[in-house]
Amino acid sequence: MTSSATLSHMRLEQPEVTRTCVESDIYETLLGLNGATVLELGCGKADHTRRIAFAHPTATIIASEVDRIQHAANVAALAPPNMRFAEFGAGSIPLPDGSVDVVLMFKSLHHVPAATLDDALSEIARVLRPGGHAYISEPIFAGAHNEMIRVFNDEQVVRQAAFNALRHCVERGLLELESEVFFLVPVKYRDFAEFSARHFDVTHSVRRVTDLQREVVEKLFNSHRGTEGVDLTQKMRVDLLRKPQI
Repeated sequence: MTSSATLSHMRLEQPEVTRTCVESDIYETLLGLNGATVLELGCGKADHTRRIAFAHPTATIIASEVDRIQHAANVAALAPPNMRFAEFGAGSIPLPDGSVDVVLMFKSLHHVPAATLDDALSEIARVLRPGGHAYISEPIFAGAHNEMIRVFNDEQVVRQAAFNALRHCVERGLLELESEVFFLVPVKYRDFAEFSARHFDVTHSVRRVTDLQREVVEKLFNSHRGTEGVDLTQKMRVDLLRKPQI
């Protein structure tokens, strides 16, 4: 695990990453979640915040999503009593100033429109209490898993824009960089049908995967197939930001 607390050392990626773990190992180490008011932006299915809610019953959690289909599914599903779902995005957070201890974004910052990234990070800084943390995890544009995804969903430009916005946020003094962490997350698929369901049939985007793209991706997928499916890793970066004390 590599960390840095200076703007000059913020890096979009790190070539050599050796630590492999689930992401909960990272945020449980970096964050104090007991008794915290936690906001996740772009929660998707809210897997992480559900886990946090069960593991930290004294925490109060808001999981927000802009995709109405996914939000409706979240509301319809069972949730821990200390967790509620909301429908809003990072660009306009309907919460009071200084009302949140931890803001979480798991692979969602790069989905914020580039023109509104600065505003979104300003909103995050606004709702954080002094000393509160923003935990921003983003996938690195590298590796075998990324090579499959980029065939039909090339996110290099938007991921760079998200990183640039984080740097700009720190440069403006809205948030301070506390640490930067690089790690590998295991990614497993039983077969190509599971890969297709997880990446082609999403509600938050219109993929429009062509037959040729599907054929190319399936060929790459099969090149990594083992006896129990495909077992890869996704390179990840976490920027842990802190709101300055008044």
